[in-house]
Amino acid sequence: MVSALLRPEDQQLVNDERRALEALRDVLVRLDAAPDNLDALRQSIHQLDELFLVVIVGEFNAGKSAFINALLGAPVLEEGVTPTTAQVHLLQHGDTTTRVERSDHLHVITAPVEFLREIAIVDTPGTNAVIREHEAITADFVPRSDLVLFVTSADRPFTESERQFLAVIRDWGKKVVIVINKVDLLETAADLQKVLDFVAEHAQVALGSAPDTFPVSAKLAMRAKRGQPDLWAASRFEALERYIHDRLDQRERLRLKLANPIGIGTALASRYLEVTNGRLGLLQDDLRLLDDVEKQHAVYRTDMDRQFELRMGEIDNVLLQMEQRGHVYFDDMLRIGRVMDLLNKARVQEGFVRDVVADAPVQIERKVSELIDWMVSADLRQWQQVHGHLADRRLQYRDRIVGDPELATFHLERGRLLDSVGREAQRVVESFDRQREAATLAEGARNAVAASAAVGAGAVGLGTLVTIAASTAAADVTGILLAGVIATVGLFIVPARRRKAKEDLRQKVADLRETLSGALRTQFQQEAHRSTERLNEGVAPYSRFVRAEQQALTSVRDALGDVQATMTSLRARIDAVT
Repeated sequence: MVSALLRPEDQQLVNDERRALEALRDVLVRLDAAPDNLDALRQSIHQLDELFLVVIVGEFNAGKSAFINALLGAPVLEEGVTPTTAQVHLLQHGDTTTRVERSDHLHVITAPVEFLREIAIVDTPGTNAVIREHEAITADFVPRSDLVLFVTSADRPFTESERQFLAVIRDWGKKVVIVINKVDLLETAADLQKVLDFVAEHAQVALGSAPDTFPVSAKLAMRAKRGQPDLWAASRFEALERYIHDRLDQRERLRLKLANPIGIGTALASRYLEVTNGRLGLLQDDLRLLDDVEKQHAVYRTDMDRQFELRMGEIDNVLLQMEQRGHVYFDDMLRIGRVMDLLNKARVQEGFVRDVVADAPVQIERKVSELIDWMVSADLRQWQQVHGHLADRRLQYRDRIVGDPELATFHLERGRLLDSVGREAQRVVESFDRQREAATLAEGARNAVAASAAVGAGAVGLGTLVTIAASTAAADVTGILLAGVIATVGLFIVPARRRKAKEDLRQKVADLRETLSGALRTQFQQEAHRSTERLNEGVAPYSRFVRAEQQALTSVRDALGDVQATMTSLRARIDAVT
């Protein structure tokens, strides 16, 4: 166990590292991280308590098994010219040589080899094996390693599959040592140097730094250890063994063991910080969309209020013109010269309706109908704009998620809500019946006006109400002038009655204006509120999701930032281990 290698002063470092990795695991669980990433992190935490682990990787014909046998000095693994390693082999120290099949893909081999007392070796399937599952096994095991020995063949160095595999290892932040096997196949020192230069150049690009590189012949080394010592120098194996035994002493192995989980943690924190920022970026766009919809609706309401007042002004103007005609009518009718006409009540009322009321009821009916049509059309246009915004957003959303599997769960919920709101907007637009909406609104307005005027709800139209209200002024005038009132009271009553008739007409028109304005304004406010509520209800689930996710992801982003800072500090402490 790694604890056997620890000094008391190192134990705190291990504990701090474990806490940092566990904190990262908790954050990734909140993010619904990919199961393989969570498993790699879990293994890294467990790795802190394991022996130092060396993983051997490379193509199947690079001679990995022969290299391991040479390193151990015993034929522990089977060798061959075709892929012979279909499973991961974990080599550990034991008093006898045994093989235990821990799973279909993992065999544990023990051997009485001193090298294995403090170091475990993992032999992996070839990165270019015909069975593609082999590569998956290898890729799953590499993150657990403390040191990677990458074996390539001198006769076919650094192939494309090897370059790609090294790039994967680089993402995990592993310590990599390059082993160039089969150098006995090269005829001259110049040929060897060409291979070394070629590997060094491409390894630098693939890993981002120049790894330690050792040219060896595993075949000659094994023969030297098995009774032909004169081949030892030609095998070039001594430099590699000295590197492993001397440079990778206990303290260096401890440093690497602690550094590797931090490397995995740092890589995962960076990866999911990018994922989190990507999600927040999408949500920021969503918030801008919601804010835009909200602002446009506020502008829509402001414009509606302004337009409503203008249209109500047109209705007021019709009534004011009627009032002015009434004043002219009373000036002409209520005078001494027309006393005989005034005694004819029916004639006075007919003239009043013809000359004063005139077409005012028709105009008001038309103005109110135009007001209603305008409200219905404006409501439809508002929903069409919302539908257009959401359609554009859904298209952008689909463009953004291509090739982004890390966001699958997040996008599933976000996309479902976005589509739901879009479908609701589309449903409203497609099912919008102008005639039905206008008829409903007109009935509500008529009932509201009738109720305000204390008339039976829905019993009369707006035009009839105007006619009734205005005509009562003429009825009042004729009523007091009948039955010999003029002869009784005297002719001086005519100017007084004219002033009274004008005042009565002004008051009745004012009352009518107030009734119409109040009832229509109330109805307008109710319809505008209903439209706003319907819009808010349609957008609410999407809005709640966006705002809740933004809050949660901001917390996750901050937590990942804290984890990164902690791991940077831990890496500095690990690098200082001596």
